[in-house]
Amino acid sequence: MKILVCISKTPDTTSKIAFKDGNTKFEEAGVQWIINPYDEWYALVRAIELKEKDPITVLHLITVGGADCDPIIRKALALGGDEAIRVNAVNADSYFIAAQIAEIARQGGYDIIFTGKETIDYNGSSIGGIVSEL
Repeated sequence: MKILVCISKTPDTTSKIAFKDGNTKFEEAGVQWIINPYDEWYALVRAIELKEKDPITVLHLITVGGADCDPIIRKALALGGDEAIRVNAVNADSYFIAAQIAEIARQGGYDIIFTGKETIDYNGSSIGGIVSEL
């Protein structure tokens, strides 16, 4: 079985959050980034459990973002991912991100795609549904 797990970076829940420019922009300086917990616990861990039951299973990870996503990719690989794909693009909106993931999924011939149920930063939950439609 070939599995694709979508992961995203979010501010650590213990990070002190600040805004700049009249409270219109998120201040990223000093923020610790983690794998979105719903991606880690609802998607990645479940995929790892499937892989442990069937050693022939291949587990690929995907994220859309810049090089600042590399630490979460390394962590996900350390947890049990076999390979990782980082689509080097600016996260414009949910549809753009989902379209990038859907294209990679089509090219890769994956049997199943796992996503978290939502993100903890914006409480977005549209990626899984959009990817499944595309």
